[in-house]
Amino acid sequence: MTAPRHRRHLLVFARNPIPGRVKTRLIPAMGPGPATAVHRRMLEDTLVTCSQVFAHSRELWIDQPDPHPVVAEMATRLGMSVHAQSGDDLGSRMHAAFAETLRNADSAVLIGSDCPEYDPPYLDAAFQALEQHDAVLGPAADGGYVLIGLRKADPHLFRGVPWGTDKVLAATRRQLRHLQCSFTELPAKYDVDEPEDLLRFPDLAPIPEIECAKGSGE
Repeated sequence: MTAPRHRRHLLVFARNPIPGRVKTRLIPAMGPGPATAVHRRMLEDTLVTCSQVFAHSRELWIDQPDPHPVVAEMATRLGMSVHAQSGDDLGSRMHAAFAETLRNADSAVLIGSDCPEYDPPYLDAAFQALEQHDAVLGPAADGGYVLIGLRKADPHLFRGVPWGTDKVLAATRRQLRHLQCSFTELPAKYDVDEPEDLLRFPDLAPIPEIECAKGSGE
Protein backbone atom coordinates (compact mmCIF):
# COMPACT_ATOMS: atom_id res chain seq x y z
CA MET A 1 0.00 0.00 0.00
CA THR A 2 1.38 3.41 -0.98
CA ALA A 3 2.09 5.76 1.91
CA PRO A 4 0.01 8.94 1.88
CA ARG A 5 1.70 12.08 0.60
CA HIS A 6 1.59 15.16 2.77
CA ARG A 7 1.69 18.70 1.50
CA ARG A 8 3.81 20.69 3.92
CA HIS A 9 7.21 19.82 5.37
CA LEU A 10 9.27 22.42 7.21
CA LEU A 11 13.03 21.90 7.49
CA VAL A 12 15.51 23.85 9.63
CA PHE A 13 19.26 23.67 9.00
CA ALA A 14 21.42 24.40 12.04
CA ARG A 15 24.74 23.69 13.69
CA ASN A 16 25.26 22.21 17.13
CA PRO A 17 26.00 25.11 19.54
CA ILE A 18 29.68 24.42 20.15
CA PRO A 19 31.85 27.43 21.07
CA GLY A 20 34.32 28.25 18.32
CA ARG A 21 32.27 26.48 15.63
CA VAL A 22 29.21 28.73 15.41
CA LYS A 23 28.84 32.40 14.52
CA THR A 24 32.57 32.59 13.93
CA ARG A 25 32.35 36.08 12.43
CA LEU A 26 30.97 37.34 15.73
CA ILE A 27 33.81 35.85 17.78
CA PRO A 28 36.41 38.63 17.21
CA ALA A 29 33.95 41.18 18.65
CA MET A 30 32.28 39.06 21.35
CA GLY A 31 34.31 35.98 22.12
CA PRO A 32 33.21 32.37 21.50
CA GLY A 33 30.90 32.10 24.52
CA PRO A 34 28.66 35.08 23.75
CA ALA A 35 28.68 34.22 20.04
CA THR A 36 27.43 30.74 20.91
CA ALA A 37 24.76 32.25 23.15
CA VAL A 38 23.53 34.35 20.23
CA HIS A 39 23.41 31.23 18.06
CA ARG A 40 21.43 29.30 20.69
CA ARG A 41 18.97 32.16 21.17
CA MET A 42 18.33 32.45 17.43
CA LEU A 43 17.96 28.70 17.07
CA GLU A 44 15.40 28.48 19.85
CA ASP A 45 13.49 31.48 18.51
CA THR A 46 13.45 29.86 15.07
CA LEU A 47 12.16 26.55 16.39
CA VAL A 48 9.47 28.28 18.45
CA THR A 49 8.33 30.10 15.31
CA CYS A 50 8.27 26.81 13.39
CA SER A 51 6.12 25.23 16.08
CA GLN A 52 3.46 27.85 15.34
CA VAL A 53 3.28 27.07 11.61
CA PHE A 54 0.91 24.47 10.18
CA ALA A 55 3.01 21.69 8.65
CA HIS A 56 2.74 17.93 8.38
CA SER A 57 6.28 17.59 9.70
CA ARG A 58 8.87 19.86 11.26
CA GLU A 59 12.43 18.63 10.92
CA LEU A 60 15.66 19.92 12.45
CA TRP A 61 18.73 19.01 10.38
CA ILE A 62 22.01 19.39 12.27
CA ASP A 63 25.59 19.37 11.05
CA GLN A 64 26.77 16.41 13.17
CA PRO A 65 25.59 12.82 13.59
CA ASP A 66 24.19 13.47 17.09
CA PRO A 67 22.45 16.55 18.45
CA HIS A 68 23.96 18.55 21.29
CA PRO A 69 21.90 17.96 24.48
CA VAL A 70 20.60 21.54 24.28
CA VAL A 71 19.45 20.97 20.71
CA ALA A 72 17.88 17.63 21.55
CA GLU A 73 15.92 19.24 24.39
CA MET A 74 14.68 22.05 22.16
CA ALA A 75 13.58 19.64 19.46
CA THR A 76 11.74 17.38 21.88
CA ARG A 77 10.03 20.27 23.62
CA LEU A 78 8.91 21.86 20.36
CA GLY A 79 7.89 18.68 18.54
CA MET A 80 10.59 18.48 15.89
CA SER A 81 12.32 15.37 14.59
CA VAL A 82 16.13 15.51 14.39
CA HIS A 83 18.13 14.48 11.33
CA ALA A 84 21.81 14.61 10.40
CA GLN A 85 22.96 16.57 7.36
CA SER A 86 25.07 14.73 4.81
CA GLY A 87 27.16 16.02 1.92
CA ASP A 88 30.42 17.73 1.07
CA ASP A 89 29.15 21.31 0.99
CA LEU A 90 26.05 23.30 1.86
CA GLY A 91 24.49 22.73 -1.55
CA SER A 92 24.85 18.96 -1.45
CA ARG A 93 23.56 18.88 2.13
CA MET A 94 20.48 20.89 1.23
CA HIS A 95 19.80 18.73 -1.81
CA ALA A 96 20.09 15.56 0.27
CA ALA A 97 17.58 16.88 2.80
CA PHE A 98 15.14 17.95 0.08
CA ALA A 99 15.52 14.65 -1.77
CA GLU A 100 14.75 12.61 1.34
CA THR A 101 11.81 14.76 2.38
CA LEU A 102 10.20 15.13 -1.05
CA ARG A 103 10.00 11.38 -1.60
CA ASN A 104 6.71 11.47 0.29
CA ALA A 105 5.82 15.15 0.22
CA ASP A 106 4.36 17.64 -2.20
CA SER A 107 6.39 20.59 -0.93
CA ALA A 108 9.18 21.40 1.49
CA VAL A 109 10.46 24.69 2.86
CA LEU A 110 14.00 24.92 4.24
CA ILE A 111 15.27 27.73 6.45
CA GLY A 112 18.38 28.43 8.48
CA SER A 113 18.58 29.47 12.12
CA ASP A 114 20.21 32.89 11.86
CA CYS A 115 17.31 35.10 10.74
CA PRO A 116 15.54 36.77 13.69
CA GLU A 117 12.86 38.11 11.35
CA TYR A 118 11.11 34.81 10.65
CA ASP A 119 7.47 34.76 11.71
CA PRO A 120 4.62 32.30 11.09
CA PRO A 121 2.94 34.38 8.33
CA TYR A 122 6.24 34.53 6.41
CA LEU A 123 6.73 30.76 6.52
CA ASP A 124 3.09 30.15 5.72
CA ALA A 125 3.41 32.45 2.70
CA ALA A 126 6.23 30.24 1.41
CA PHE A 127 4.01 27.15 1.49
CA GLN A 128 1.21 29.07 -0.20
CA ALA A 129 3.60 30.15 -2.95
CA LEU A 130 4.47 26.51 -3.63
CA GLU A 131 0.84 25.84 -4.50
CA GLN A 132 1.42 27.92 -7.65
CA HIS A 133 5.18 27.70 -8.28
CA ASP A 134 7.96 25.12 -8.45
CA ALA A 135 10.11 27.08 -6.02
CA VAL A 136 10.09 30.03 -3.64
CA LEU A 137 12.99 32.10 -2.32
CA GLY A 138 13.25 34.33 0.73
CA PRO A 139 16.06 36.75 -0.15
CA ALA A 140 18.53 37.91 2.47
CA ALA A 141 19.60 41.54 2.49
CA ASP A 142 23.25 40.47 2.10
CA GLY A 143 22.76 38.73 -1.25
CA GLY A 144 22.01 35.22 -0.01
CA TYR A 145 18.69 33.78 1.00
CA VAL A 146 17.05 32.91 4.32
CA LEU A 147 14.48 30.50 2.85
CA ILE A 148 14.10 28.18 -0.09
CA GLY A 149 11.06 26.05 -0.84
CA LEU A 150 10.76 23.38 -3.52
CA ARG A 151 8.31 20.92 -4.98
CA LYS A 152 11.04 18.84 -6.65
CA ALA A 153 14.61 18.07 -5.59
CA ASP A 154 17.04 18.67 -8.47
CA PRO A 155 20.77 18.46 -7.61
CA HIS A 156 21.65 20.87 -10.41
CA LEU A 157 19.94 23.69 -8.52
CA PHE A 158 22.64 23.69 -5.85
CA ARG A 159 25.70 23.15 -8.06
CA GLY A 160 28.07 25.97 -8.92
CA VAL A 161 26.65 28.29 -6.25
CA PRO A 162 29.31 30.40 -4.48
CA TRP A 163 28.16 29.64 -0.94
CA GLY A 164 29.01 32.20 1.70
CA THR A 165 29.14 35.12 -0.74
CA ASP A 166 26.79 37.92 -1.78
CA LYS A 167 26.22 36.13 -5.10
CA VAL A 168 24.24 33.15 -3.74
CA LEU A 169 20.80 34.57 -4.52
CA ALA A 170 21.70 35.68 -8.04
CA ALA A 171 23.29 32.31 -8.83
CA THR A 172 20.23 30.45 -7.52
CA ARG A 173 17.92 32.58 -9.66
CA ARG A 174 20.02 31.71 -12.71
CA GLN A 175 19.88 28.01 -11.90
CA LEU A 176 16.11 28.08 -11.48
CA ARG A 177 15.68 29.80 -14.83
CA HIS A 178 18.09 27.36 -16.48
CA LEU A 179 16.07 24.45 -15.08
CA GLN A 180 12.88 26.13 -16.33
CA CYS A 181 11.40 26.21 -12.84
CA SER A 182 8.71 28.74 -12.06
CA PHE A 183 9.54 30.62 -8.88
CA THR A 184 8.55 33.60 -6.82
CA GLU A 185 10.18 35.56 -4.03
CA LEU A 186 9.08 36.70 -0.60
CA PRO A 187 10.13 40.03 0.94
CA ALA A 188 13.81 40.26 1.82
CA LYS A 189 14.90 39.68 5.43
CA TYR A 190 18.00 40.43 7.48
CA ASP A 191 20.09 37.68 9.03
CA VAL A 192 22.92 37.82 11.55
CA ASP A 193 26.47 37.12 10.42
CA GLU A 194 28.56 40.14 11.40
CA PRO A 195 28.67 42.06 14.71
CA GLU A 196 27.10 45.06 12.99
CA ASP A 197 24.03 42.93 12.17
CA LEU A 198 23.23 42.80 15.88
CA LEU A 199 22.54 46.54 15.83
CA ARG A 200 19.20 45.65 14.22
CA PHE A 201 18.46 43.06 16.91
CA PRO A 202 19.70 44.48 20.23
CA ASP A 203 17.71 41.92 22.23
CA LEU A 204 20.05 39.18 20.98
CA ALA A 205 23.16 40.68 22.56
CA PRO A 206 23.73 43.93 24.46
CA ILE A 207 25.38 46.38 22.09
CA PRO A 208 27.67 47.86 24.83
CA GLU A 209 29.23 44.41 25.32
CA ILE A 210 30.01 44.21 21.61
CA GLU A 211 31.61 47.63 21.65
CA CYS A 212 33.67 46.77 24.75
CA ALA A 213 34.86 43.57 23.14
CA LYS A 214 35.95 45.50 20.05
CA GLY A 215 37.83 47.96 22.21
CA SER A 216 39.64 45.25 24.18
CA GLY A 217 40.84 43.49 21.04
CA GLU A 218 39.02 40.24 21.80
